[in-house]
Order: sequence, then C-alpha cells, then structure tokens
Amino acid sequence: MDILEFITNNISTVLALIATGIFAGILAGLLGVGGGIVIVPVLFFLFQGFGVSPESAMVIATATSLATIVPTSISSIRSHSQKGNVDFDLLKRWAVFILMGVLLGSWLVTRIDGSMLTILFGVIAVLSALNMLFRTGKSALYQKLPGSVGQGVMGTSVGFFSSMVGIGGGTISVPLLTLYNYPAHKAVGTAAAIGLIISLPGALTMLLLGTTPIDAPVGTFGFVNVFGFICIVPLTVLFAPVGASLAAKLDAGRLKKIFAVVLLITGLRMLGQVFL
Repeated sequence: MDILEFITNNISTVLALIATGIFAGILAGLLGVGGGIVIVPVLFFLFQGFGVSPESAMVIATATSLATIVPTSISSIRSHSQKGNVDFDLLKRWAVFILMGVLLGSWLVTRIDGSMLTILFGVIAVLSALNMLFRTGKSALYQKLPGSVGQGVMGTSVGFFSSMVGIGGGTISVPLLTLYNYPAHKAVGTAAAIGLIISLPGALTMLLLGTTPIDAPVGTFGFVNVFGFICIVPLTVLFAPVGASLAAKLDAGRLKKIFAVVLLITGLRMLGQVFL
C-alpha cells in the first residue's frame, strides 16, 4: 500500500490528527502551555472514537504525546537559550534525578493498566487548571529552592509523573519552581530543556518495551502511534508562532482562564470515565 492509498483509506484519522497538531500549536503559542496537556486528552478521546478501548487509548496517547515533545522541545530550547532563560546550573543538579523518574515512570506505563494513567492525568489536569485559575500572579510560598535532597525529590517527581501522563514537564515544573520564588521566565525556559530530558527516554522506553495493544490504531509501534507523530509535529511547530502573534492581539490572561476551565472539565470527564 503506497502512502496516497494509506491516507485515502484513513482520511478521517488524518484530518483529526492534523486538527490536533494545529490546536496544540496555537494553544502552546497563545497561552504558553505545553503541547502534551492538550495532545494527550485529544488523542485519548480521538482514538476511542475509532474503536480503541479507553485503556489502550490512554497508553498510546501518553507515548505518542511524549514522542511529539522531542522535536518541539529542541526548537523551544534554542529559542529560550538565546534569551538566556535556560538555567543550565539547575539542569545539571536535576538531570540525573529527572532521568531516574522518567525511566521508572515510563517503564511503569508499559506494565500497569491504562485506567490508572487516566486517573493520574485527570488529577494533574484538574490541579493544573485550578492553579491557572487561582494561583497565577500570586506570591511565592517559599523564598528559595530547598537543599540538594529536596531538589532531588522535586526532579525525580517531575520526571516520574510527567512521563506517566505524556507531558513535557512544564505543566508540573513551572508552578513548582515558582512556588519557591524562582523567576517565571527562567522556569518556562528551563522547562523546555526538562521536556527533552523527559520526552526522549520516555518515548523510547514506551516504543521499545511497550506491547502494541490488539485494538491499537493503524501505525502504532510499541505504544507510539508513528502516524500521529508525523501528522502532529510539523503542524504544532508551524502554528505555535501563529498562537504567539494572536497573544499580542488578544487578552491572553482571559483566554488562559477559559482554557483552564476547559482543562478542568476535560480532567473531570476523564476521571468520570473511570469511576462512573
């Protein structure tokens, strides 16, 4: 089957994945949110629409999201580094701990039931939404980062939970760092580098160790849907600047609160699918 025939036979999937890439790119540029927090729930519900079980849909959405973060984080690191917003000293202290958390978390994804991942993502989505709604702009709770042991725990936790739900780390690391009076612009820039440390080993682990579910959508290898990766990545990169230009014209603060409400509803819906 050549590529044209493949696309023709799966046109609805192609269009849905293209829309996902556009949507994730615009939101990333417009609101400064990581693509994973958008891509995972969209793929989770999208794959179910094609007959994939919720459990399989979640693990595939998680792994595919991590794969899409690899190239986009490289581009983001370059941009933030040029502005001096990547804290390489912090990365040196955290990198090993983040990697340990990622390897453990991504290995667990290949072993546990997908419903557990759905619960975890739902909880993180709800907490992230509440943080955007009520914590944005508030003063820090602590004046400086903890000692080496505390930072080790922070790095391991960021790697562990982010890899398990397919997000690049910014969703967890940025609010966590800013709680400790860490400059917001450096937290965002450093989170881009953290995203690469999380996404590359995480995606590779799920690609090589994951056993492809029998109901997986076409183009899935291990837990990674390569077809989704190819459709999403170019459009995410292409449309992120579009979102950034829109942010200069629109009230980004209000839009971020609207997104937080949507994210809250999405997280609750994912939790409801498991418990109700």
